Amino acid sequence: MESKAVAKYVRIAPRKVRILLDLIRGKGVDEALAILRFTPKRAAPVIGKVIRSATANAENNLDLSARDLYIAAAYADEGPTMKRFQPRQRGQAFPIMKRTSHITVVVGERKEGS
Repeated sequence: MESKAVAKYVRIAPRKVRILLDLIRGKGVDEALAILRFTPKRAAPVIGKVIRSATANAENNLDLSARDLYIAAAYADEGPTMKRFQPRQRGQAFPIMKRTSHITVVVGERKEGS
Protein backbone atom coordinates (compact mmCIF):
# COMPACT_ATOMS: atom_id res chain seq x y z
CA MET A 1 0.00 0.00 0.00
CA GLU A 2 1.19 3.49 -0.79
CA SER A 3 0.46 6.98 0.43
CA LYS A 4 1.50 10.27 -1.12
CA ALA A 5 1.83 13.94 -0.34
CA VAL A 6 2.31 16.91 -2.66
CA ALA A 7 3.71 20.40 -2.05
CA LYS A 8 2.62 22.74 -4.82
CA TYR A 9 3.96 26.09 -6.00
CA VAL A 10 7.20 25.86 -4.01
CA ARG A 11 9.45 28.77 -5.04
CA ILE A 12 12.52 26.64 -5.81
CA ALA A 13 13.55 25.56 -9.29
CA PRO A 14 12.72 21.89 -10.00
CA ARG A 15 16.27 21.24 -11.16
CA LYS A 16 17.57 22.11 -7.68
CA VAL A 17 14.92 20.01 -5.93
CA ARG A 18 15.66 16.93 -8.07
CA ILE A 19 19.25 16.84 -6.76
CA LEU A 20 17.95 16.07 -3.27
CA LEU A 21 15.17 13.77 -4.42
CA ASP A 22 17.76 11.57 -6.15
CA LEU A 23 19.60 11.25 -2.81
CA ILE A 24 16.61 9.90 -0.89
CA ARG A 25 14.68 7.83 -3.43
CA GLY A 26 14.42 4.19 -2.31
CA LYS A 27 15.65 4.84 1.24
CA GLY A 28 13.73 4.31 4.46
CA VAL A 29 11.79 7.28 5.81
CA ASP A 30 14.02 7.69 8.89
CA GLU A 31 17.19 7.50 6.81
CA ALA A 32 15.84 9.97 4.25
CA LEU A 33 14.93 12.49 6.96
CA ALA A 34 18.41 12.10 8.50
CA ILE A 35 20.05 12.76 5.13
CA LEU A 36 17.93 15.87 4.57
CA ARG A 37 18.59 17.19 8.09
CA PHE A 38 22.32 17.45 7.33
CA THR A 39 22.10 18.55 3.69
CA PRO A 40 22.79 22.28 3.25
CA LYS A 41 20.30 22.96 0.47
CA ARG A 42 17.28 25.26 0.58
CA ALA A 43 14.95 22.50 -0.64
CA ALA A 44 15.86 20.11 2.22
CA PRO A 45 13.35 21.42 4.82
CA VAL A 46 10.56 21.51 2.24
CA ILE A 47 11.17 17.93 1.12
CA GLY A 48 11.37 16.82 4.76
CA LYS A 49 7.98 18.39 5.40
CA VAL A 50 6.47 16.54 2.42
CA ILE A 51 7.97 13.23 3.61
CA ARG A 52 6.55 13.75 7.11
CA SER A 53 3.15 14.55 5.58
CA ALA A 54 3.17 11.41 3.41
CA THR A 55 4.19 9.35 6.46
CA ALA A 56 1.35 10.83 8.52
CA ASN A 57 -1.08 10.09 5.68
CA ALA A 58 0.06 6.46 5.65
CA GLU A 59 -0.24 6.12 9.43
CA ASN A 60 -3.63 7.81 9.77
CA ASN A 61 -5.41 6.76 6.58
CA LEU A 62 -3.93 3.30 5.92
CA ASP A 63 -2.88 2.19 9.44
CA LEU A 64 0.70 1.51 8.35
CA SER A 65 3.68 1.50 10.69
CA ALA A 66 6.13 4.36 10.19
CA ARG A 67 9.11 2.01 10.71
CA ASP A 68 8.17 -0.09 7.66
CA LEU A 69 7.84 2.84 5.24
CA TYR A 70 10.29 3.79 2.51
CA ILE A 71 10.38 6.40 -0.27
CA ALA A 72 8.74 4.52 -3.15
CA ALA A 73 8.74 7.50 -5.52
CA ALA A 74 9.87 11.11 -5.31
CA TYR A 75 9.73 13.60 -8.14
CA ALA A 76 9.52 17.33 -8.81
CA ASP A 77 7.38 18.65 -11.63
CA GLU A 78 7.60 22.17 -12.99
CA GLY A 79 5.02 24.64 -11.75
CA PRO A 80 4.17 28.02 -13.24
CA THR A 81 7.07 30.36 -13.97
CA MET A 82 6.94 33.99 -12.91
CA LYS A 83 8.53 36.20 -15.54
CA ARG A 84 10.37 39.31 -14.44
CA PHE A 85 12.66 41.67 -16.34
CA GLN A 86 15.99 43.20 -15.32
CA PRO A 87 16.87 46.52 -16.96
CA ARG A 88 20.24 46.46 -18.73
CA GLN A 89 22.42 48.81 -20.73
CA ARG A 90 21.10 50.90 -23.66
CA GLY A 91 17.44 50.33 -22.77
CA GLN A 92 17.56 46.55 -23.04
CA ALA A 93 15.64 44.23 -20.75
CA PHE A 94 16.86 40.77 -19.76
CA PRO A 95 14.30 38.19 -18.58
CA ILE A 96 14.47 36.61 -15.13
CA MET A 97 12.53 33.35 -14.81
CA LYS A 98 11.38 32.64 -11.24
CA ARG A 99 10.57 28.97 -11.41
CA THR A 100 8.28 26.99 -9.10
CA SER A 101 8.00 23.28 -8.32
CA HIS A 102 5.36 20.73 -7.45
CA ILE A 103 7.11 18.21 -5.17
CA THR A 104 5.52 14.75 -4.85
CA VAL A 105 6.65 12.03 -2.45
CA VAL A 106 5.11 8.54 -2.38
CA VAL A 107 5.85 6.30 0.60
CA GLY A 108 5.22 2.58 0.49
CA GLU A 109 5.37 -0.31 2.90
CA ARG A 110 8.39 -2.62 2.70
CA LYS A 111 7.52 -6.25 2.19
CA GLU A 112 8.89 -8.80 4.63
CA GLY A 113 12.18 -10.27 3.49
CA SER A 114 13.17 -7.32 1.27
